[in-house]
Amino acid sequence: MQADVQIPSVPPIVASFADLAPRYDLVLCDVWGVLHNGVVGSQPAADALKRARDAGTTVILVSNAPRPAEGVARILDGFRIPRDAYDAIVTSGMVTNALLAARPGVKMWHLGPERDLGIYDGLDLTQTSFEAAELIVCTGLFDDTVETPEDYAATLKAARGRNLPFICANPDIVVERGGDLIWCAGAIAEAYAELGGDVVFCGKPHRPIYETAFATASKLRGEAVNPARAIAIGDALRTDLAGALGFGIDCLFVAAGIHAGELGLENGSQVDPGALARLLADGPGRPAAVTTRLVW
Repeated sequence: MQADVQIPSVPPIVASFADLAPRYDLVLCDVWGVLHNGVVGSQPAADALKRARDAGTTVILVSNAPRPAEGVARILDGFRIPRDAYDAIVTSGMVTNALLAARPGVKMWHLGPERDLGIYDGLDLTQTSFEAAELIVCTGLFDDTVETPEDYAATLKAARGRNLPFICANPDIVVERGGDLIWCAGAIAEAYAELGGDVVFCGKPHRPIYETAFATASKLRGEAVNPARAIAIGDALRTDLAGALGFGIDCLFVAAGIHAGELGLENGSQVDPGALARLLADGPGRPAAVTTRLVW
């Protein structure tokens, strides 16, 4: 069992969530990197969330997945993450859907795999070719097993030449898939922004997804949630930690996720405070606490 460690240069490194949980009425938990790694699910993480719920905490899963909530729930079913581990799911796909609903009849080009087409369910829009599009919605690479963002350089240059708005339905740059890092829509969106393109980011670390999550939690609890009684749990500095800090809530940083390689955790070791201090020095700020993996 990992011993609790606290030294001045880094946040508290905690062995489990049990001691922290009573401080919070709301948990906003990341999915990929905490509950699964793209290959296997984490039963200890699911158990930790269920125990928090049993004690009265509302648990909202907040994901940059470019698909509806039920689509994420079905994926979690496949990883054997029980539905009683969470109260609701809020996704960047849901935020994207709401944004597109405000533009009825728009002609849009979908940049991403066919598995993400559910993001447009119920919308009045026309999917067109790139040449006929009025805007681009990016959910990812067409084939993230072989492509890189560089493969889209010519397309992005052409889009910039036409001043096409670009909606990014998944701001993640990369995700871990069974130990490998896979490019995501955020990498393409960042490249377009660097060209001067107009980009709207629908997920973490941007405010709209947190506002949606808090509204969902307040409806479930029957009262507004005090941000001081909310904590985000996640494994990515750029999205989970930056988003939590930007929204003014605490964050429990899960080290053995996307940053595992930088922290030397690939083989199941524990967090090294020196490596953690170096990682956080280049990050958006300080989490409230750090744990190797989410466990109760």
